[in-house]
Amino acid sequence: MGTPQGPGGLPLAPVAPRPELAPPSPRVGEIVAVAREVLEKEGPAALTMRRLGELLGIRAPSLYKHLAGKTQLEARLVDAALVEIGDLLHGVVDRADAASVLGDLLAAYRAHARAHPNLYRLVTSGPLRRDQLTAGVEDWAGEPFYRATGEPYLAQALWAAAHGTVILELDGRYLPGSDLDRTWAALTAAFRRPVDGA
Repeated sequence: MGTPQGPGGLPLAPVAPRPELAPPSPRVGEIVAVAREVLEKEGPAALTMRRLGELLGIRAPSLYKHLAGKTQLEARLVDAALVEIGDLLHGVVDRADAASVLGDLLAAYRAHARAHPNLYRLVTSGPLRRDQLTAGVEDWAGEPFYRATGEPYLAQALWAAAHGTVILELDGRYLPGSDLDRTWAALTAAFRRPVDGA
């Protein structure tokens, strides 16, 4: 399989370099790890400096010696999540061929969002504070959609469709009894290239 290049031999090889996040201090690493656990298990409303202080056994104001505030904390979470999803999706594309890449990519994207719904919402909802993120992390994390389509605006449309489809699933907005596996299969078919045998 590998990663053949060219319009007829998707998926494309990677272009953007994998960003390396600046290693946090041990204390910041601990704070971010606890913050992710709170976010995942208790939801975004529970992600407060006071709650983190309780769990870490320190007063909330002491957290500001390590992080500027909740905005910087959320940026650290988004940074790490983008690398995590980027690693996952690049790996999927690396193992795929032209016939399977769209279905494999969308299945992995859906599964990750369903496994981490609160983290997914943090990463994808509202304005993105790009000035707070590691340089290049957003481009690199989204590049698997380009590698799977070979065209930047088609890639953007595919990501938008995948995001809309999964957020409606996470929010329980489909009609009761909907077969969402069929919905995802229809999405895959809608974006499949003619070279894939459609």
